[in-house]
Amino acid sequence: MRTSFFLSGLFLAAGLSSAAAMAQQAPVVVDAALQAAIAGAQRTPAFVARDGWRHPGETLSFFGIKPTQTVIELAPGGGWYTEILAPYLRERGRLILGGDDPESSQAYYQRSAARMKEKLAATPAVYDRVQLGVFNPAAGKLALAPAGSVDLVLTFRNIHNWVSLGDAPTAAVFKSVFDTLKPGGVFGVVDHRRPAAQEQDAKASSGYLHQAYVIRLAEQAGFKLAASSEINANPRDKADHEGGVWALPPTLGNKEKDKERYQAIGESDRMTLKFVKP
Repeated sequence: MRTSFFLSGLFLAAGLSSAAAMAQQAPVVVDAALQAAIAGAQRTPAFVARDGWRHPGETLSFFGIKPTQTVIELAPGGGWYTEILAPYLRERGRLILGGDDPESSQAYYQRSAARMKEKLAATPAVYDRVQLGVFNPAAGKLALAPAGSVDLVLTFRNIHNWVSLGDAPTAAVFKSVFDTLKPGGVFGVVDHRRPAAQEQDAKASSGYLHQAYVIRLAEQAGFKLAASSEINANPRDKADHEGGVWALPPTLGNKEKDKERYQAIGESDRMTLKFVKP
C-alpha cells in the first residue's frame, strides 16, 4: 500500500481512536543518574547547546528509561543521544546501536559509520560496553538483537527517512522493532510533525510527517499507543518552509535567505510518541 493511499483520512482515524492515550501525561521526573549523564563531560559542547530544543532528560524519562534496561538506539547519527545513553546504561544496562552501514552503496553512510566507530573507540571509559550493529533498512539489515530480548527501542527524527524508502521497508522496520522488544517493551519515537491540515507527500520529502500516520504505522505492526507528549513541541514551526525542515536550525539549509526568520522559529515542531508491545 502506498503511503499516499490512506494519508488523507489517517489523522482522523488514528487520532480519534487513540485520543485518550495521546493525552498529555503528568510531568516526568528525571532520575539523578540520568541527570548526571546529561551533565557529564563526555558530551560534545555543540550537542549540549541543543538541549533546550531536544529536552533529553524529560524525553528519555517519558519513554520510561531505566539504567538496568537493554536499549537499542536506531540510526544514532553523530551520537547526540548516544553520549547520554552510553554512560547511563554502562554499569547495569546495555546499549545497542543500530549504526550506519559501512558497506552502504552511499559514501555518506560509509563516512558516518566510520565516524561512529572512531567515536566509540576514542573514549573507552564511556563507550567500551556499547554494542555497535548495522541498521540499513534499504538493504534489509534490521536485526540487532534476538527476538523478545529488548526493553526499549529509541529513534529520534528518523522515521521520515524510512518513509522515503517506501511502504515495504518502513513496515519492515516497525515489524523488526516489534519482534525485538519484550512483551511490555517500549518503542520511543520523536520526529518532525506536519500539521494535519497540510498535504503529506508519500516520500515525506519535507522531513515532516503527520502524527496520525506514524501512529498508524506502529499500530499496523502490533503496537499500542501508550501516550504522547508535547515535550518537544514548537508551535512557531508551521512546517511550510522552502526546503522543508532543513531550512530551520541547526541546518539552516537556505543559508542566508530568511535566516533570521528561521532562527526566530527555532528547531522543528516534534511529536513524541510512546508505543508499547502488548
